[in-house]
Amino acid sequence: MATVGLCAGCAPKADKVIALSFDDGPNTTTTVKMLDMLEKHDVVGSFFVIGNNINDESAEIMKRAYKMGCDIENHSRTYTAMASLSGGQIQEEIKYTSDLIEKYIGKRPEFFRPPYISVAPHMYDNIDLTFICGQGCNDWEATTTVEQRAEMVINNAADGQIVLLHDFVGNEATVEALDIIIPELKKQGYRFVTVPELFKLKKITPDHSKMYTNVLHRWHLTLPHREWRGEHPRILAQ
Repeated sequence: MATVGLCAGCAPKADKVIALSFDDGPNTTTTVKMLDMLEKHDVVGSFFVIGNNINDESAEIMKRAYKMGCDIENHSRTYTAMASLSGGQIQEEIKYTSDLIEKYIGKRPEFFRPPYISVAPHMYDNIDLTFICGQGCNDWEATTTVEQRAEMVINNAADGQIVLLHDFVGNEATVEALDIIIPELKKQGYRFVTVPELFKLKKITPDHSKMYTNVLHRWHLTLPHREWRGEHPRILAQ
């Protein structure tokens, strides 16, 4: 594949940081391959896990990620569009997953990615974690090729950005895309960090009333009520 996103003669900017994030694990197949790829390139990422996917076997993969320097965050218990749930149901979704994360790695999550990026004001009232979105590459669609995934991530990369990827079972195309994405963005001067590190390095205090795709910009999603249906639609700045 031809090099994309890097103009001839452009010197990489210093101290550009970006966070890779992965939804829908943990599992003992694709998540393992994602971790192998991160280790191959000596980088870390953030894993947003689904509570119902956590068991004694998959938890070992989660522990491995944490020991590598990755962080483990909350992606709900059942992967339900939570804007339609009651406050009590929302709290149960979050608590169940956060409790399991703490049980297995000894640390509670700080961040939450809403399933389907479905949000409503009462979710912010019932979830005490910072909401995270991310710059996606349509990698939940099997028709998106390895090269297309890589190009979308590389061409849209920005300092302070959170990249939204998936480690659900069978998503090996994203594993392969990482083998293109990581070396190219390193060449452009990017350093890979976790989502918590991204906030700290940019000296940004997470605002629990906002949802972030880039820590240097904030999405105002509490008002008015918004709910997105379908997989990870594009979000426009307010």
